[in-house]
This record gives sequence, C-alpha cells and structure tokens, in this order.
Amino acid sequence: MMKYLCFVFCFLVSSISFAQKVKVLDKETGKVVKNVTVFNEANSISLTTDDFGITDISSIKENEIIFFSHLSYAVFRVKKSTLRKRKFTVYLTKQSEELDEIVISSFKKAEKAKRIAEQIAVLSQQDIQKVSPQTSADLLATIPGIKVQKSQFGGGSPVIRGMESNRVLLVVDGVRMNNAIYRKGHLQNAITLSPNLLDKTEVVFGPSSVIYGSDALGGVIHYYTKTPKLSEKSKITSQFFSRFSSVNQEITNTVSAEISHKNWASFTSVSHSDFGDLKAGENRNHGFLNWGKVFYFSENENGNYAENPTLNSDPNLLRNTGFKQTDVLQKFFVPLSKNTDLKINLQYSTSSDIPRFDRLTELKDITDTSSLKFAEWYYGPQNRLLISSQVLINPNKNWLESGAITAAYQNIEESRIQRKFGSLDRSYREETVDVFSVNGDFSVPVTEDKTRVLSYGFEFAYNNVTSNSYGKTLDIVDDKITGFADDFKVQSRYPDGGSNFLTSAAYLGYRQDLSSKSTLNTGMRFTNTNKNATWVDDTFLTFENKTLSKNNSAVTATLGYVYKPNRNWQLNSVLSSGFRSPNIDDVGRVREKAGNVTIPNINVDPEFAYNAEIGILKYLNKRRFRIAANVYYTLLDNYIQRDFVYNADGSILQVAFDGEFGNAVNNQNKGNAYIFGYTLNYLGKVSKTINTSGFITYSKGRTYDTKEPMSSIPPLFGQFQINYQKDKIALGADFRFNSKKDIEDFNFTEGIDNHDLTPIVNASATNDVDKFYGSPSWMTLGVNGSYEVSDNFSVQARLDNMFDEHYIEFASGVSSPGRNLSVSFMANF
Repeated sequence: MMKYLCFVFCFLVSSISFAQKVKVLDKETGKVVKNVTVFNEANSISLTTDDFGITDISSIKENEIIFFSHLSYAVFRVKKSTLRKRKFTVYLTKQSEELDEIVISSFKKAEKAKRIAEQIAVLSQQDIQKVSPQTSADLLATIPGIKVQKSQFGGGSPVIRGMESNRVLLVVDGVRMNNAIYRKGHLQNAITLSPNLLDKTEVVFGPSSVIYGSDALGGVIHYYTKTPKLSEKSKITSQFFSRFSSVNQEITNTVSAEISHKNWASFTSVSHSDFGDLKAGENRNHGFLNWGKVFYFSENENGNYAENPTLNSDPNLLRNTGFKQTDVLQKFFVPLSKNTDLKINLQYSTSSDIPRFDRLTELKDITDTSSLKFAEWYYGPQNRLLISSQVLINPNKNWLESGAITAAYQNIEESRIQRKFGSLDRSYREETVDVFSVNGDFSVPVTEDKTRVLSYGFEFAYNNVTSNSYGKTLDIVDDKITGFADDFKVQSRYPDGGSNFLTSAAYLGYRQDLSSKSTLNTGMRFTNTNKNATWVDDTFLTFENKTLSKNNSAVTATLGYVYKPNRNWQLNSVLSSGFRSPNIDDVGRVREKAGNVTIPNINVDPEFAYNAEIGILKYLNKRRFRIAANVYYTLLDNYIQRDFVYNADGSILQVAFDGEFGNAVNNQNKGNAYIFGYTLNYLGKVSKTINTSGFITYSKGRTYDTKEPMSSIPPLFGQFQINYQKDKIALGADFRFNSKKDIEDFNFTEGIDNHDLTPIVNASATNDVDKFYGSPSWMTLGVNGSYEVSDNFSVQARLDNMFDEHYIEFASGVSSPGRNLSVSFMANF
C-alpha cells in the first residue's frame, strides 16, 4: 500500500511540475521562440526558453505577474493564474502597443522603428479591416503622405513625394511588381491584389534604391499577404467576409480557409468584387455646376452596337465605370528544420473589361457634350499570376545569422481595345510580360550584443515582353456585332519583334548602435540593367535602328542617423540616392493622347535622385501618443520627361496614329529639378477608449532648367480621424480635405496632370492658364461603426462623404464617389 501511495505522490508531483512548463510561440507563424527571457515583477527570478520554446516557471508564485521579453517582440505581461487558464501557452507579437513598430520593408528584415531613420508608415490587418477599402488603391489613399490618382474607377495610381507610376516601387511578399512596361504617367497595377487578402502594408518614403534597386525614387509600397500559422493540434478555421456599398452597388465576397498542423500550414482565400457604375456627389460647393457630369455616354458594350452617343438620364451617374475583379491567394508554410522555413506563394488576379472612363468622355468638340470621340476604349481583362517560393534560414553562424532567398515567376497580361464613333474599325493592342526573378537578403551581427549588424544581398530579374497588335472591322446586323468583315494593320504599343529587360544587382548594408541613444545606418548598391528590343513592321513609323541593345549601370548609397536624447524624443536624418533605369516603356512605347503621339526614343539614359530629409518624433502619454514631422528635399538629375519632337526647321514632327496625325512626343532626358515637401502627423491614444490620428502633406516641385512645375505634385492635403472603442462597440469619424491647385502650378508639357480635365473658366482663351481653373479644393466627412456580435461574428457600417460633396482628385479623370453607405459582416468558423 505504501509503495502505491508513493507512486501516486510522485506522479502528482511530476504532473504538477510538467504543468508549470510554459511554451512560447510566434503569434504570426505559430513557431516556437527560443531565447525568450522570462522573469517576475521583482526580477528575482530570471529564466530563458530553450530550443523548443519551453521553460519551467514553477519557481514563480501563482499571483505574480510574469514578463516575457525578446529582442524581436513586444514585451508580454500576464499573471501566472491567467497563464494557467491559457494552458501555459504564450503568443508573442511583433507589434508593440507603445507605437514602436517592428518594420520589415526598410531593411528587408525585422527592425524596430526606433532604429530606422526613414519615414515609414504601417497599416495592420486591423487597420485594413476598419478602413474597409473597395480596392488596394483606396487603402493606400488613407496612408499619411500618399495621394492616389484615378483615370478610371478600375485603377489607382499612388503618388509619393511627387513621384508616381514607375518612380514608385510596388512589392508583394518580397517580389517586385514593377516590370519592364510600367509607364510614366498613371498606373492601375496597384489594384491587382484585393485588400481582403492583405495581412499588412508597409510604406518606406524617399529613395530606397540601396535595398530595392531601380524605380524606388519616391518610395516603396510593400504588400504582405496573409500567412498560415502552425498549430500544436491540427485544426481548420475559415472566414467569410461580405460587403455592400450603395455608391456603385458594390458586392464583395471573400472566403478563406486555414489548415494548421504541427509540421505544415495552408491558407486559401478567394475574393470577388462586382462594382457597378459610380455615382458622383451632387453637392457642388466648388461652383462648377456641370464639371464632372456625364451628359452622353457610349452604349457599345457586351456585343451591342450604338452608332451615336446615348443621352444619360442622370448626369451624376458615371456610366462606364463598373467592372469585376477576382483575386485568389494560396500560401503554404512548411518548417523544413528547426532553423529553416519554406513559404510557397501562389497569387492570381483577373478582371473583366475595365472601361477607360476619361477616354470614353473625351470630346471632339468641347462645346458639344454629345461629340464623344470614342465608342469603345477599354482595358481587356487584367491578369496577374505570381508563383514564388521563399526559403527563410536562421543558421546563427558567424557569417550568416538569418536570411531569405526568394525565387519567383510572374505573368502579366494586359490589353487595350478602342474604336471611334463613326468608324467600324476596332484596334487591339495586347501585351504579355513574363518575369523571372531571384533575390537573396542576409544579415549577420558583427558583435555578440548585435549592436553592429552587416546585411548583404543580391537580385536578378529578367523581363520578357511580347507586344501584339491587330485591327478588326466590325460586321453589324440589327445593332448587334455579329463578327468581323475585314482585318487591318495596327501599330503595336511596344516593339513587335519582342523585347527584354535584365537586372543584376548586389548590395551591402551596415547598422551600428553608436550608443544607447544613437544608431547609424549606411549602405551601397551596384545595379546593372540591360535591355534589348526589335521592331519589325515599319508601316506607320520608320526606325533608323530596328534593333536596340543598351546597357546601364548605377551605384547608389544611403546614410541614416537616429538620435534619441531620451525615451520620448527621436531625431532622424537621411542622405540617400536613388535611380531609375529606363525600361521598355520609356524607350519603345507608341500611343496617342490628346492629339499627341508618343514615339520611341532609344537614347534615354537613367535618371537619378539625391535626397536629404529630417524627421522629428515626440512621444507623449507614456509613449501611447506620437507626433511627427518629416521634411525632405529631393534633387532629380537627368530627369526623364515627355516633350515634343522637332523637325530640322524647328516645327513639331507630325506622325500618324490610328488614321489621324498628331504631334510627336517622346521621353527625353532633361537637366535638374527639385521636389520639396513635408508631412506632419500624429497617432495615439487619448484615453483607454479613444484614439486619434491625422496628417497634413505638402509638396512642391520645379525644374531648374525650364522653370516649369513638375508633374504629379498634388496640392496640400490631409486627413484627421477619431475613434472610440469599448468592449464590443467601435465608433469613428474622419475628415478629409484637399486644397486648391492653381492652374499655374500644373505641368502642361507632359499632360500627366490632366489640366484640360479641370473646370473651364474661359472657353475662348488662347492659352491654358486663362482657359482652365485648376483643381478645386474640397473636403468630406465620414462616420463608421462596428459591433462584435459574438467571438465569431461582427458587423461594420461606414457612411463616407456624408454631405454628398462632388470632387475630383488632382490629375484624375473620374469624379470621386458621392455619399456612400457600405455595410459588411465577417464570420469566423
């Protein structure tokens, strides 16, 4: 009997001892976290998790608070009694409640914001859910310092520090989205990823070419999609999201499923959006009663044929703005070993035809609103495929502590279809880009305390561009398109014999904590680009050289310094350089707009940016509130701008495009220009239930050589919001504004600012300054609220532009949404 009692006693003691072992996991991945310091409030007991993320806390009393601390994570505090209820499992997060975010994009590795000199912005998954944007472009428009231009509703071109399109780098999960045909002007590629698939978005402002290479002049926008998590016990979770918006009868549905096991995890998500025609605001405080209205529209869609424009019964309803989009994400996460992880990423995005609204409202005679120029002008289905694998390694060797190798293949398809009123000839221009890339990013501490860290990496990317063009003459029977009567030749948009673009690069970075109060970051990158192109058909344009082969190289560098005189102040300063190597679009594009025909120029050289900026951060309320200011000055050297092509006698060269002659323009290197600006912002908690944020952004850009304004410089703009949250209820209000941009501040040479789409104040004027008004000022107010019905079900409603203001974003060709009520719900299973 005594032996039996002893056995029971020993079993209970061992069970109690086992129950005192806590396991620490990464909240994002579910992987164990080793070397976590675990201590009590008195700091009399200090423990460390082992290689399995486990430590024994039996020596800590039941009513004590336990602290979990790790360099890469926010400090976690919990009572031991509460920890027991959680089955002694702790999840550490890389997001701090004290506004000291962990940022990846600035160095391609996790780094605390207090060590980063560049201006950064981070939107978490919770932020994205609260904003509930219809597209990713709408999401970007909520970030301090970013303005978004739209030529059609199915688009969105982000502007950062007066830089746009191919001067801003888009990245998704470590893979460059920018390709060889990213153009100068306005791009819609930012929307080819549903915001419902995003885990977070990070933005690095200013030239970041040392880490990212070409195109990162204005900044880097990095999308991070959702990643599955491991689980000690196998489980399957799912989520359903649905939203309806009144302003365009939007219906969006997203279905997601996550499978979690101990040794692998999978995440699958499908998002589909159906956007109807957009309704513009009716309250015209700017005083221009007809500006932005659609009095006539083209009904030439879905196989219908309308010989003449159709009268619009509601001019505030913007016909030909609706489209559909489907996005698919499949991601696998597999830990190959204790120090090696594998991520496999598959993304696919496709759309319906997307009407090019600004071209479909273009008039042949500005005095006659029924004289539409185009019966058809739309983008064909925009398809984007990404297949990538990423190996994350943490060998903790002297030459390599951690790193990532990413190999990816992308296939991008886009097309443009157009036909004019009074003609049965429809032209097609189709482009396909295949992109193969591999890049590696590594880091190693130079000292044991990690106050000095060396980073290095490489990148190879190969773009192959296929450009096809042809024409079809429609066959019409009873106002229906029954087929085609004839074929004809059409000038291709890019070299019809094919083209390619190769990038090779290597970089070296160094970070040192000079003291507990200061950090130095520096780096250098060498990039080589090579492009080849061949033109075959010279029916419309004559080429002196039908074959192009050009090689460019660039060296860029950065120097950042962070000084923290105390815990509540931070001073940042950055000196950096960036460059953009001309791509296939720069040297080989052919297109027509507003009577100007862009023709190739194979002699375009890289443009460079030299940037200096200063940032100040002040923390308040125990670091729960932050105010910041960033001021920058960027010098552009050898900048690329579209300009007229002249004959030997000084007259503008005339070239034919789709049966009409226009002024020839092409991309040309100019001299020097500057962009100056600042962003003031604040973020934080006023109390336990109230938080607020806001920003104001100003920028100005001028050329030194021609003394004219730079393109894509938005007027002063900003946003302020306040939010209340308690228990299961959240309420909020936001105020957005945009100041006037005078017509004198528009760039007329390139046409990117679309000054001719601003209100006309004097139709008989002989010059643009007297003829057009510029971009009117505007302001909107919105409210939102959400309620958690249960742990698994929540509802949200937003009322944006509640006073139904009519406004058009700077340089946009389509009015912004009027009053919009959106209602969404989310269910977790």
